[in-house]
Amino acid sequence: MANNGGRRTARRVATGLGVVAAGSLIASAGTGVASADPEQSREDVQQKLDELNEEAGKVVDEYNEANEDYKAAKAKADELDEQVGEEKERYEELKKEASEIASAVYQGGDLGSNSYALTVEDPGDLMDQAADVGKLSENQKAKLDEFSDSNERLFKLKDEADSALEEAKDEKDEAEEKKEEVEKKISEQEDLLAEFPEADAAPEGDGSTAANNGSGNARAALDFALAQVGKPYVYGAAGPDGFDCSGLVMRSWGAAGVSLPRTTYGQAEAGSRVGRDALQPGDILMFSGLGHDGLYLGNGQMVHAPRTGKNVEVVPLAGYWDGQFMYGVRV
Repeated sequence: MANNGGRRTARRVATGLGVVAAGSLIASAGTGVASADPEQSREDVQQKLDELNEEAGKVVDEYNEANEDYKAAKAKADELDEQVGEEKERYEELKKEASEIASAVYQGGDLGSNSYALTVEDPGDLMDQAADVGKLSENQKAKLDEFSDSNERLFKLKDEADSALEEAKDEKDEAEEKKEEVEKKISEQEDLLAEFPEADAAPEGDGSTAANNGSGNARAALDFALAQVGKPYVYGAAGPDGFDCSGLVMRSWGAAGVSLPRTTYGQAEAGSRVGRDALQPGDILMFSGLGHDGLYLGNGQMVHAPRTGKNVEVVPLAGYWDGQFMYGVRV
């Protein structure tokens, strides 16, 4: 499997280039507002919409992935914070015992004062300075060794917690940047559609008969997906009131008892790949550089959450979508 960090970086570079390219397609000269050229045909507008939808889909998935990374890092930080708290309590108990040992052994001279022994940060340092460490019993030595080990564990956990929190902040910042990019895409799409609403018309399918081809877990996943038809596309959403493409796929298979990753990138690796001619109902359909996915219903149809401004729908796997199809994933 490819290195996740390297793959993520490459995708981010590609997405950034896509944002610039898609934005240049529809920005009007001098105003910065999306505007359609009166001379362009319906086909021209459709092509621009297709390109914009593809790029927006990639940004949506980048946003989802950044959110997933953030949640994972935050969970790790919270777990380490809890461990640090538990370790600190143990550390304080051992420190008290070690100080009492030091106080008992060193009752004379400057090093032997109770006040010094009780305030020294590491009683092990005090022992290192003394010549009569042999006076300590094996049990006392074990207590001091345990104190030293606990001390090291505590600071190690603190360092790990700090690193995890820093990582969580970076992931959160990235997620916010992705969100802003998605919002820009949404605004651009809406501007174009306001001028050429008919250019985005798509044929509707009939999922009621197609879903009958599924069975077992696949049928359960398709039943769930079809029950969401008509709900709005919402980027970053995984139900119950709205979905993005990978959110719908994840929840649909989740309803069948199968746990899938949150993003299209993860879902693309969640099972075995199948070609166009081998598709079966319930297979995940991967499109346009993994920027979009849906569920195959059978009979040449799919159910998917298309993009902002539209609802979960059943459409033929033909025309534009057939041209964007990469492969299916069977889970």
